[in-house]
Amino acid sequence: MFAPGHLGELTRLVPFEMVDDVLAVTRRTQSRVRLLPARVVMYLLLAGCLFAELGYRQVWSKLTSGLSGLPLVAPTGSALRQARQRLGPQPVQALFDLLRGPAVTSAAQVRWRGLLLTVVDGTLLTVADSAANRGRFTKQRCNHGGSGYPQLRLSALLSCGTRSVIDAVFDPVSVGELDQARHLCRSLRPGMLLLADRNYAGADLIITLAATGAHLLIRCKTGRKLPTLRRHRDGSFSSIIGGLPIRVIDAQISITTTAGTHTSGYRLITTLLNPHAHPSAELIRLYHQRWEIETAYLELKSSILGGRVLRARTPDGIQQEIYALLSVYQLLRTAMVDATDSQPGTDPDRASFTTALNTARDQIVHAAGVIADTAIDLVGVIGANVLAHLLPERRLRTKTRMIKRSNSKYQARGPTIDRRSYQATTNINIISPDP
Repeated sequence: MFAPGHLGELTRLVPFEMVDDVLAVTRRTQSRVRLLPARVVMYLLLAGCLFAELGYRQVWSKLTSGLSGLPLVAPTGSALRQARQRLGPQPVQALFDLLRGPAVTSAAQVRWRGLLLTVVDGTLLTVADSAANRGRFTKQRCNHGGSGYPQLRLSALLSCGTRSVIDAVFDPVSVGELDQARHLCRSLRPGMLLLADRNYAGADLIITLAATGAHLLIRCKTGRKLPTLRRHRDGSFSSIIGGLPIRVIDAQISITTTAGTHTSGYRLITTLLNPHAHPSAELIRLYHQRWEIETAYLELKSSILGGRVLRARTPDGIQQEIYALLSVYQLLRTAMVDATDSQPGTDPDRASFTTALNTARDQIVHAAGVIADTAIDLVGVIGANVLAHLLPERRLRTKTRMIKRSNSKYQARGPTIDRRSYQATTNINIISPDP
C-alpha cells in the first residue's frame, strides 16, 4: 500500500530519503500507520503538477498504472483531499528550498567573464475562484468590472543558460514586483550579474540590489536625466544614482529583415565600471539573455499548466501547489542540464523542455526508473530523449509581439496583421554623450 509514492525516473533527483528528511524536519511525518502516508502525499502533489489537466484521483491512477500485481488501495477524492490538508504547505516549501539554486554545469553559456548570469522578473498566475481564495487573492480590475478569476504575483530569480530557479516568491497582486525583488535579494551574491528590465531601474531598488555584492545590468528609460561624469572610449559614460557609481550605455539597435529596418533606442545602466574589462558592446548583446525568464514562465504556465487555473481552493493549498510546481520545474531543468553536460560543448538552450516533460510523464505511468541500477546512469531515459531531440542552434529572428488568436471575434476584425517570423540581422551603434 506504500508503493505508489514515486515520481518515475525523477525519483532519483528527489529520492525517498530526501522526502523523509523534509517531513521529519517540518514535523509532518504521520503519527500512525495510514493508507496514505505523508511520503506518498508528497509524491502525489509533485505528480499532480506533471498532470495538471487531471484530478488527483486520476493522478493516483497514473501513479499506480505501472504497479500491477501489488496490493494497492483506491482512495476516494475526499481521502486524498484530507491527506493534502494534513500535510500542509511547509514540507513542499522545504523541499523546494533544497532543490532551488543554479544548476551545476560546465556550460560556458551560464557565465560571462567569470560572472554568473541571473535574471529577475515577475508574472501573474490565476487561482481557483473560491470564497477562501478570494479572501486572500483579489481579482484584477478590468474595463468590464474585473477578471474572472483571482490572481497572484510570482517573481523569480533565474540562472540564465540553464533557466534553473535560484529563488522565488509569490504574493497577492497588491504586492508589487519591486517589493518582491527586495525579498529576492536574499539570494543574490557577489560573483553574479543580474539582468532586469526598466521596471527595476528605481534608485532605491538599485542601491538595495547593489548592496548584495552582485553586479547589475538594468535597462532604464532613454530620457532619464543622468549626469555625465566621465566619457569612456567604448562610448559609455560614468554617472551616479543615489550616491552609487554606475556606468551608462546608450545605443541604437537596428533590426533588418526582408520587411525593412526597425530602430529603437536602448539605455543600460551597470555597476560594472571598468570599460576595458566589460566593454559596452558586449553588455548590449548580453542583455538579450534577459528574455530567458519569459521563456521559463512560458514553460511553467503553458507547457506544464497548459494555461489552466491552479486547482487548489484554499490559500494553504495554493501555497502547497505552487511550491510543488516550482519543484517539478526545477527537477526537469536539472535532468536536462545533466543530459547536455554529458556532451561537452552542448548549449543547454538546445534542450527541449517539452521533450523532458512528456518523457517524465511516461516514466511515471510506467513506474520506470524509480530506483537506480547498480550502474548509475546520470543521463537516464529523460536525458537520452532530450539528447535525441536537441533543438537546432538558435538563429536570430524577429516577430511582432502579439497573440496568434484573438480573444474576441470583434478584435479579430480590421486590417490584416502580418504574423510571420523573419530571419534578421542586428546592428548596434553605441552613442557617446556630447562633450
